Amino acid sequence: MIETSLKVLSLTTAIAIAASGVAQAGAMEDLVAAAKKEGTLTTIALPHDWCNYGGAIEGFKKKYGIAVNELNPDAGSGDEIEAIKANKGNTGPQAPDVIDVGLSFGPQAKKDGLIQPYKVSTWGEIPDNAKDAEGYWYGDYYGVMSLLVNKDLVKNIPKDWADLQKPEYANMVALAGDPRQANQAISGVFAAGLSASNGDVAKAGDAGLEFFKGLNAAGNFVPVIGKAAPFAQGTTPIIAAWDYNAMSWGESLKGNPPYQVVVPASGVVAGVYVQAISAFAPHPNAAKLWMEYLYSDEGQIEWLKGFCHPIRFNAMAKAGKIPAELLAKLPPAEAYAKAVFPTLEEQAAYKKTITEGWDKVVGANVK
Repeated sequence: MIETSLKVLSLTTAIAIAASGVAQAGAMEDLVAAAKKEGTLTTIALPHDWCNYGGAIEGFKKKYGIAVNELNPDAGSGDEIEAIKANKGNTGPQAPDVIDVGLSFGPQAKKDGLIQPYKVSTWGEIPDNAKDAEGYWYGDYYGVMSLLVNKDLVKNIPKDWADLQKPEYANMVALAGDPRQANQAISGVFAAGLSASNGDVAKAGDAGLEFFKGLNAAGNFVPVIGKAAPFAQGTTPIIAAWDYNAMSWGESLKGNPPYQVVVPASGVVAGVYVQAISAFAPHPNAAKLWMEYLYSDEGQIEWLKGFCHPIRFNAMAKAGKIPAELLAKLPPAEAYAKAVFPTLEEQAAYKKTITEGWDKVVGANVK
């Protein structure tokens, strides 16, 4: 049972921070004390090699001495939402405190009463178009959909989505998730469709399904969730994934196999993920402190170490806060020049099309 005093402390701390726009020393001290009293933070769907979440989690534990209970690292955005729903009355270890989901999941979670508002002390440096005005959800990082290619098995590196239809890529192409529920996989299908429809966002969802229907019929599509292990084993030689995941997975293999990350010539889709706190969080103060950590300079740089563009990237770059060696590891700026940032309405539309149409149109059980 969470003590009433902690709930009150949580509210007054949030008000103090939100009112000033910066974390006042006293308010932060109170938040830290309340979070330490709770003693635990429960996360979900945070693989350690995704945006360097491993480093972020260790940094948070070391800084505040709070245990982190990690649920299902390989869960998708849809799974995270379902975990909140399934644990509304549960204050045990299976109830997540915080979620990190695709942008389109934030507004729906707010509408469904599944998340609670909180404005971090660096709120002013989060772009307005990447956050809920009331503080229910807020962008954390972004990247673009890319192709991770195993150079030992793929002799001709594909340059665009259409190349994946060639016979030479038989049994090679995979998605980094289940397109019926994982935002990363949904975005991969959309990106392929955006290329196939010559940039028509309204038609890209259906076009993406048809594209993967063709890949599946031709035997080019592999219905295995692509990530570092199957990539290294040769099961999924080409994976459509966010650029930061592709780079992280490739680098983690230390040259075995050699890899290349390709930002396609067309259908370049940028994806923003968002943070939120469960409305039923068993550890609400630890959840708020986690957000403060992630949106601090320290936390944002942890994400950058994992090749993600943190949401405060522009403000931090302008202030000279980003180490040059980290900037040098990112793809050149021109790779992002054609990037399309779908609106929330567009995302909701193609998400519905892809998740509901995958089984009927493509018929491949990704697992």
